Amino acid sequence: MKGYDFEGPALELGALVREDGTADPSEPIRIPLSMLNRHGLVAGATGTGKTKTLQLMAEQLAAQGVPVFLADVKGDLSGLASPGAASDRVTRRAAEVGQTWSPAACPAEFYCLGGLGSGVPIRATMTAFGPTLLAKVLGLNETQESSLGLIFYFADKNGMPLLDLKDLIAVIRYLTGTPEALSGIGGLSAATAGVILRALTNFEAQGADAFFGEPEFDVHDLLRVTPDGQGMVSILELPAVQDRPQLFSTFLMWLLADLFHELPEVGDLDKPKLVFFFDEAHLLFDDASKAFLQSIAQTVRLIRSKGVGVFFVTQTPNDVPADVLAQLGARVQHALRAFTPQDAKALRSTVSTFPASAYDLERLLTELGIGEAVVTVLSETGAPTPVAWTRLRAPRTLMAPSSPDAIAGVIAASPLQRKYGTAVDRDSAYEMLSAKLAAPPPAEAPTPAEAPTPAEAPRERETREEPEAEPSMLESVLESKEFRSMARSAASAFGREITRSLFGTARRGRR
Repeated sequence: MKGYDFEGPALELGALVREDGTADPSEPIRIPLSMLNRHGLVAGATGTGKTKTLQLMAEQLAAQGVPVFLADVKGDLSGLASPGAASDRVTRRAAEVGQTWSPAACPAEFYCLGGLGSGVPIRATMTAFGPTLLAKVLGLNETQESSLGLIFYFADKNGMPLLDLKDLIAVIRYLTGTPEALSGIGGLSAATAGVILRALTNFEAQGADAFFGEPEFDVHDLLRVTPDGQGMVSILELPAVQDRPQLFSTFLMWLLADLFHELPEVGDLDKPKLVFFFDEAHLLFDDASKAFLQSIAQTVRLIRSKGVGVFFVTQTPNDVPADVLAQLGARVQHALRAFTPQDAKALRSTVSTFPASAYDLERLLTELGIGEAVVTVLSETGAPTPVAWTRLRAPRTLMAPSSPDAIAGVIAASPLQRKYGTAVDRDSAYEMLSAKLAAPPPAEAPTPAEAPTPAEAPRERETREEPEAEPSMLESVLESKEFRSMARSAASAFGREITRSLFGTARRGRR
């Protein structure tokens, strides 16, 4: 077995492990930078070293000028912003894999969702987030998701910007009270509207209203490179919302979808424009609707042409849907456990996802040590490499959280804090509907009391108490049949003469 020593720039993962269990420094295991936009998977049981592998890859990408985005769910990736600490364990690992180890720190930016936590706040407008992702966060079924899409459609067609939660709630309440507003495009049942409103109210009670609004985050800020050519490592701090996994996993999907929408087509590059790490990726797919899974698979499939690589970090490949797993060219599989029948089944399923090899993978995957993995990647020609038992390098950054003072210093020095630090609340659907409901209704024309209707006139005459006067001789003549007949004949002749005169004048005028 030989290592993966490619000609072009690559990430140095570690060294090949011999049959006797010792590492061979002369056989490096590498991933070509040009293949990183073919995506990848880092998997393994808890405590086997997945997070350190992610850290190792992120710091090497940054050193070679590739920006990185990663989500820090447990709060232990902030060490990327601080130089590592030497120890006997680090020195021994470096010697085993032929690594020249020295401490280093990465240029880093800390973010948080909507200001919950420490970092530059990331916000999205409700319109940009969209009904599909929001339905995933709210746990709606497909019928409720369809109704939510209709609500977004109505707001868009009527020029009502949906910027935050209160905008969406205002539109739903308006449509519930004015169902005719949706005539011709569908309907919104009161029961479905009630379910959505209750879900949004609970969502708001969890503090989620801070995540939606303006200024909306510009994903181009994730692509920054320092003046000395290093890629910026963007760390989304999530400990403050780790009890709401659906929220942050779906928010990460919004960032990825927005990158796909905003970035131009670039084809295959020598190195990616950005590598995006999905830690705890199983949270993204748990209880996801069919539409949501389709949107993930399509985004992952197409975003490669935008120069973006995506790595999913989770426990087993079974956590990732088959349509997505089929697109992950690089596999770094740490140890798995087989303590239960379910574990044994997951182990056999994982083995089936690897190319045929000389290893007994079902046995090897249960015997790997901490910091070891089974690796297969795509070569520079795009062909899968043989499966390799690998001892991984030690990260050069701090393998523990950075100190609070160090994190605070990075945040205070960030130019993005001035750009996104203060929330903005401009007029949107909530204000527009509030103004509409507050406006007085148009006044109706009053019916004159002195002008009774024809049906009422005889009744009114009957109720009068004054006696009627006897008709005079003139009134008797005027009311006679002979006089009325003569009057109709004269009026008819007079009318014909007036009509001839008018049309004759009109014809002369046209000539």
